[in-house]
Amino acid sequence: MERIKINIEKLKKETHSANDYLDEKYGKQGTAEREEFTKKALAFYYGELIKEKRKEKNLTQQQLADQIGKERAYIAKIEQGKTDLQISNFVQIINALGLTLQIA
Repeated sequence: MERIKINIEKLKKETHSANDYLDEKYGKQGTAEREEFTKKALAFYYGELIKEKRKEKNLTQQQLADQIGKERAYIAKIEQGKTDLQISNFVQIINALGLTLQIA
């Protein structure tokens, strides 16, 4: 059996981390462009989480909206990552979905 030789130093130089990619595409951490990307990424993440949990509970967007006293369109925007989710609304949504929020 032939052994494969790996040049670790060469590999390190040729391999880029996710942060390297984000730095190149959206700017370094702390820049306005990177902060905007992070904000949008988090909005997308939380929207997907809410959508997944809503579907697990077999709730429509309308049913969830009714439970928290909001419009269905608001739930749709959250799930699409197209709106800034206030913490008070987030807490209402996770409570309606039977979830808990732990702040560490």
